Amino acid sequence: MPIIDLVAAKAHMNVFFDDDDNLIEGKIEAAQAHIESLLGFAIEEEFETVPADLKQAVLALVAHFYENREATGVNLFEVPMSVWDVVRERRSYSFE
Repeated sequence: MPIIDLVAAKAHMNVFFDDDDNLIEGKIEAAQAHIESLLGFAIEEEFETVPADLKQAVLALVAHFYENREATGVNLFEVPMSVWDVVRERRSYSFE
């Protein structure tokens, strides 16, 4: 279950129309899955109450995925720095 809903994502991105709702929902799922893979754990399984910084990281990545749908030409952007900052602080490190 995504930690961010469609309403919150659209508000964050100032999207006031419904045409892209399915697209944005897919970006929400992709962003959370990507962050969870970087963290090394499922967010909802790790926290009873999801921390605000993780919600903000998902929102930032959703907006990034939505605005930069094509990784070609001038749209060669990496994950926003704020996402890396949150991941670095909350990552589950394993030294086996």
